Amino acid sequence: GFKVFFLNPIRDLDAIAELLLKATPLMLIAVGLAVGFRANVWNIGAEGQFLTGAVGATGIALAFKETHAALLLPSMVVAGAMGGALWAAIPALLKTRFNANEILTSLMLVYIAQLMVSWLVFGPWKDPAGFNFPQTETFEDAALLPMLIDGTRLNWAFAIAVVALAAGYIFMEKSYTGFKMRVAGESAAAARYAGFSAAGTIWLGLLVGGAAAGIAGMAEVSGPAGQ
Repeated sequence: GFKVFFLNPIRDLDAIAELLLKATPLMLIAVGLAVGFRANVWNIGAEGQFLTGAVGATGIALAFKETHAALLLPSMVVAGAMGGALWAAIPALLKTRFNANEILTSLMLVYIAQLMVSWLVFGPWKDPAGFNFPQTETFEDAALLPMLIDGTRLNWAFAIAVVALAAGYIFMEKSYTGFKMRVAGESAAAARYAGFSAAGTIWLGLLVGGAAAGIAGMAEVSGPAGQ
């Protein structure tokens, strides 16, 4: 068991590349959720935001499948971030407007996102040449992330995740907005006394988490599978 879990993943370059490939979406999701958690905003629906981000990116890839423009991948990143952020905006609205618990609403939205993805791959987006498997058409090369290390499946999504981690650290530790969010998370009374917006903190915490999860979803569909 020790060998399988701790030694096999680092036995050679291919194994390390696969380890980093699987860690990439977790890194992206974690940095987004950490922003909200530091502000005491509990986003438990990252899986749903991951899926809606994948839906947004896939929609762009399928809509422009004949194009080879360099802007296709950046457009997919934006669509993924917007898909995840819009899904996270639902619990943010429910929390700030009706004081609904974001833990419950974000979690329940995961199941709706799963059903939506299932409907798409079994219905409108189903590959007509896919032997009845629930999958979309395979993406064209322009919609796939370039490989980071030749001969492996590790792509540039890992580099994006590393940049996101650095940006998250700078935002939370060095920016004034990050300071406000930390204050709100540690003491809501102190934040109110300082004039910080509680609703703004909730919105920012959930939207950042949703956008990061959405980009992770984009990276997943634009990775080695490309479906």
